[in-house]
Amino acid sequence: MHHAFTLADAEHNLALSRSREAYRLHVGDAVLDVDLRTAADGKCWLTVGNRHAEIVIATRGDEVFVHLDGETHALRYRHPLDRLAAQVGGGADDGIFAPMPGSIVAVQVAAGDAVTKGQTLLVMESMKMETSLVASRDGVVATVRFETGQSFERDALLLSLEPRE
Repeated sequence: MHHAFTLADAEHNLALSRSREAYRLHVGDAVLDVDLRTAADGKCWLTVGNRHAEIVIATRGDEVFVHLDGETHALRYRHPLDRLAAQVGGGADDGIFAPMPGSIVAVQVAAGDAVTKGQTLLVMESMKMETSLVASRDGVVATVRFETGQSFERDALLLSLEPRE
């Protein structure tokens, strides 16, 4: 199965398959056996090829944070439809989608507002935890689809951006 992940603002394409003993990670022409296990003490261990390392994993929606060798890396799964939209000139980064079901706590922008990458657009609540949703790029708010207090499901389009002119 083919996947794309964003790591440090760069997209990485890979495929994952199974072997008898482990999963196989296909990156370019390289094929590596991979295994992720949780020990009885709760520690996670990642094996890639011959390397075996302790890691800490945390998730937020489609984002996965991996702490390895003293550094934390943020990975984000990129849905195949978003990738296709970007390839044909669509707006893969134009939509702010719900990373999990929840409700809107605060709307920080309105249609027509100019925004910058990293600016908070909406604040949502899910399972009593607030999450700020930020602009993935500079742009102008095209539509805000939910108001304060409204509920939504995971992957709901909450807000859309358009390029600045």
